[in-house]
This record gives sequence, structure tokens and C-alpha cells, in this order.
Amino acid sequence: MPRVSSPHLLAGLLATMAVAHAAVPGKFDATIPRSLPGSPRAWTYGSGVAELALAAGVAHPRTRRVAALATAAFFVGVFPANVKMAADARRASPAVRAVTLGRLPLQVPLVLWARKVSRGA
Repeated sequence: MPRVSSPHLLAGLLATMAVAHAAVPGKFDATIPRSLPGSPRAWTYGSGVAELALAAGVAHPRTRRVAALATAAFFVGVFPANVKMAADARRASPAVRAVTLGRLPLQVPLVLWARKVSRGA
């Protein structure tokens, strides 16, 4: 069974999210803050490409340390999208509100996980 600090598990999560950004971009477009320039779709695809690059970097031992640190920064950087998702769900069902609010504190363990992977590289 893989350890939670496993760099390959982190790379797999990043790669899965990259594929999701490409497969169902509309779900991600809705989370892009309106204050960002350009189209939400461009940001959706851009973040998916970034996740794929981070996944590759985390998977490879020679680039793991730097890529894992960049992943931690990426997780911090996408936090506003999660805040927007929670704010947009104010009038949604209680279940949707609970999920969107529950995602917010999950960024902390993701950041810590990426930092742990960088220290173990």
C-alpha cells in the first residue's frame, strides 16, 4: 500500500486532475475568479497543463524537490478558485454547500503533503 507521502501518489493526483481539466473543462471554468484577465477556459486549460507538468516533475527523482515545492505553491495559488466555488454555492443545496466548504481546509494537507515530498527528495 502506498504511503500518503508517496511522490508517485501525489504525481498521480496531479495527473488525474490535469485530465479532468481537459475532459470536463466547464466544471473548472465556473471556479475561475472573474477578476482574472482572459477567458475562464484558457485558465482551466492552463492550470491543467501546469498540473501535468508538476506531475511529471514530481514523478522524476531529479526534479522532484523543485516540482514538489512548485506543487505546494500551486495548491496555495488555486485556493481562490475554491473560495469562489464555495461563495457561488451559497444558494445551492445543503449538500453542495457542505462539499464546497469542506474543500477549503483540504488545501492545507495538500500543501503539507507536497512540502513533505520535497523534503524527502
